[in-house]
Amino acid sequence: MAKSNQLLPFVFLLLFCSCLKTDELNLAIKSTQPKDIADGLFISNPSTERIDADSLSGVYQWVKQSDKFWGIRSLLVFRNNQLISEAYFKDENDITTTHLLWSGTKQVMALLMGIAIDSGYVSLNKTVGDYLPEIVLNHPDKARITIENLLKMRSGIGFKNDGFSGNTDKLLRQIPESSVDYILNIPTISEQGLLFNYNDGDPQILSAILQKVTGKKTDEWAKEVLFNKIGFKNYNWVRYKDGITFGAFGIETTARELSKISMLVSRKGSWNGQQIVNPNWIEKILVPQAQTENGLLKFGYYWWIDPTRNIQFIWGHGGQFSFIIPDKSMIVTITALPNTQGRYQILPHEALELVDKIVQCVQ
Repeated sequence: MAKSNQLLPFVFLLLFCSCLKTDELNLAIKSTQPKDIADGLFISNPSTERIDADSLSGVYQWVKQSDKFWGIRSLLVFRNNQLISEAYFKDENDITTTHLLWSGTKQVMALLMGIAIDSGYVSLNKTVGDYLPEIVLNHPDKARITIENLLKMRSGIGFKNDGFSGNTDKLLRQIPESSVDYILNIPTISEQGLLFNYNDGDPQILSAILQKVTGKKTDEWAKEVLFNKIGFKNYNWVRYKDGITFGAFGIETTARELSKISMLVSRKGSWNGQQIVNPNWIEKILVPQAQTENGLLKFGYYWWIDPTRNIQFIWGHGGQFSFIIPDKSMIVTITALPNTQGRYQILPHEALELVDKIVQCVQ
């Protein structure tokens, strides 16, 4: 996977970051007025969309100077479906340069599953055994896992994401010949439906099922039924060596393109008058199915939810976010340097603090 082994340059950066001022890690902010690059986004400005321009500019300067946010690559603000401000803190070319979304891929998979269900390809109550009978012959204990429990991260499979000895790392280093056989061979840690276990294995099984029922690679089918319809063009989606598109972390794209996914959800699955995703499915993926350990965030069908703020969002490792703030008709998209660990990665509560400051700029 082309982007997965870029850890060393960032380790080098982390070693020296404590000796540098944040300003030295960031570009000067010349302007936050968005550019029209003919990518299908509508451009406006803060004042027109009833945002205090000076206050919003102050937020960008605060981000630039904050030690907490030194890893941010980009910050985009939308209101009323208009891009009203953007800045690129590391490289101005990031406006069109693609980077990995990491787990932000999962939220795209949730939309694709809704399209597949609406098209009659799959059903929530059908099982892995129904769709992949030849694979589960070697894993009969996994045959009855349902599509719904894969979407809830409640398959019962003990897939572990973290660490260099974790299951995700083994997939990234492409050790197993078959990604799905490898995942199904992992012992269960509970009966399906009982335990929420956030992991990269369940979405990979769903990707394999999508490829089986549609007869196309997941990325190819996504281009046909979703991406082309919303003008999502500047991206790449990586496949595993067995030909199965990575369902958990394979998309690399830009902050602008990522924002289109959130915009589609904020519009209840509609784009330019065409219903791309069933609005009932949009509602369903945003219904909390699990609660995180700290109790502040909830998890739907692969989408994250902050119920206290009424915010739904995309979240990828390191600090890749796109927040939907329906009460203010806003979207805030943040991308960050990848492979940052511990206190160097941007976590949701930190990103939400930034979102709060932006929301306070509404007049």
